[in-house]
Amino acid sequence: MSVLAALLDRSLDRMADAAADVRRFDREAIREAADVWDNNLFPLFWAASTSNAGRRERRATTVLEWMADFGERRRAWMTEQAAIAGYDLEPLLPPAGPHMPGRDYRGHVMAPQCRLTRHNVDELVPDYDLAAASVRHLRVERAGTRLTAHVRLVADRRFAVDEPAPPALLDVWLDDVTDIAFDLADTRAVTLHTGPREVGISLGPGGRLRAAGGEYRLDDRSWHLSTGGRRADATTPARTSRSNPPRPPGADLDPDAHAAATLLHHAMLELRSVRYAAHADDVPVPKLCEAFSGAGEAILAAGSQRGAHRREAAFRDVIRAWADQGDPDITRWIATVLKQRAGRPDIIAPRPAQRTTPDLHDGPPMSRTPSQAVLVMAAWTATHTDYGTERPAAAQLHLALPPRNDDTSSAPWRLRTVDCADPDTFRLRTDAFHGPGRLVRVGKPTTARGLDLHQGALHVTTGAGRSTSVI
Repeated sequence: MSVLAALLDRSLDRMADAAADVRRFDREAIREAADVWDNNLFPLFWAASTSNAGRRERRATTVLEWMADFGERRRAWMTEQAAIAGYDLEPLLPPAGPHMPGRDYRGHVMAPQCRLTRHNVDELVPDYDLAAASVRHLRVERAGTRLTAHVRLVADRRFAVDEPAPPALLDVWLDDVTDIAFDLADTRAVTLHTGPREVGISLGPGGRLRAAGGEYRLDDRSWHLSTGGRRADATTPARTSRSNPPRPPGADLDPDAHAAATLLHHAMLELRSVRYAAHADDVPVPKLCEAFSGAGEAILAAGSQRGAHRREAAFRDVIRAWADQGDPDITRWIATVLKQRAGRPDIIAPRPAQRTTPDLHDGPPMSRTPSQAVLVMAAWTATHTDYGTERPAAAQLHLALPPRNDDTSSAPWRLRTVDCADPDTFRLRTDAFHGPGRLVRVGKPTTARGLDLHQGALHVTTGAGRSTSVI
């Protein structure tokens, strides 16, 4: 149970660290940590809610095994975070089973996620024409002090399909990106590179991404008809049941424990919403993590109280402690969740609205572009059809901007999202991510407008307009 509680506290600490300085914002680390608790928080509360130490340990072991059964990545994340907290998790878990490809609801074998290696690429090329592939989406993003990239390609199949099918998509993820060059001339013709120390993608006449490692996965409902799919189909066990997936371990919680679990669950959902890049700058990650700091230890202490009455009183105290740790905005959010989601408006009284610090949107709009910025994320998406809907081309940036008075020595920098519709120019080079750089607004209101950072290392223009309110 101590390991289970420590994993929760490590998750909150990890998310707080990932958002502490938006110049090194790590959106994926926040999403990953919050996502762990989507269907594991209520089991954690169930495991903790008994004064019988033996029963608590048995329950916690069941929950840890359930959590680790969500795949190799989840198990590796749990093991890593437990080790940071000072625990060896592996002895508490059964041996990891061999990875088996899955089948979809139709019984068709699904393409696995693969490391970007020469062997795997050699097996991919006979089925898909990468030389004729096109880029649908490109994103390069900070992950703390590192860079990551995601490229989504539309690839022509070399095999016949039974019926009209959506395009085959190839998603490539790169870790520890070291070299970037891309502009709108580099959207067709793809080569995947693999090597012992470096992998990468060449795009068009001059585009490239180089990285220390990477993975790819096919999103193709017809993959089972390919050479690789037929090979996997022959060795993958048949789908034996279409029943619902197994339910998480646990049972109904007492009312106040349930209210605490519901509140923390909604906090995790709020934190996980950074996965939507357009809203990442709206999620108060540091404030939420501060309010719920130490939640694992507090839940364990409350749940181990003797007698249901004392446990319920302890969980009410935990909720009030979370509200006290939050600023007035978070306290009001907690009160709203308790009322609307848990049906418990009686546990805390929201603090009256007060302005301790100016709101980010107070005052007249900025009349000038900030003098400098740090590029956190740059993405471009091509015009495409998605589920029958035409999607226009777009560019999206995450910029870390200095405080509004440009005083870089005191107030924290702020994260802002800039959306550019139908860009005429999108140029990205490695130097764009080299710390603070001069940010220049280019163009005039009557012509193409855009932004330039690090003297052209990032250059985006659009005639359709830019969301300037976020600057």
